[in-house]
Amino acid sequence: MVRTQIQLPDEVHMRAKKICEAREISFAELARRGIEYILGVYTEGGGYLDDWQPPTPLRLGWKGLSDNQIKAQAQATTTEVALGSRARK
Repeated sequence: MVRTQIQLPDEVHMRAKKICEAREISFAELARRGIEYILGVYTEGGGYLDDWQPPTPLRLGWKGLSDNQIKAQAQATTTEVALGSRARK
């Protein structure tokens, strides 16, 4: 068995200690169980990572502009934006 050390925010540590007291288990046992659970969920071949795809982005902003227009606006420098606003006046 390997001995390791971790750092936790105070709030997380206090909540974990309360669970340990309520379940009458050591903090180390709680940590072992938590890590074993996470490994079971995220282990390759466990199905979770095999078929995961990023979520489809929502089309929320800049209505009426094409994707190319949005890209051009996002990549414009501050000088280009300033010159563009003067040209429109």
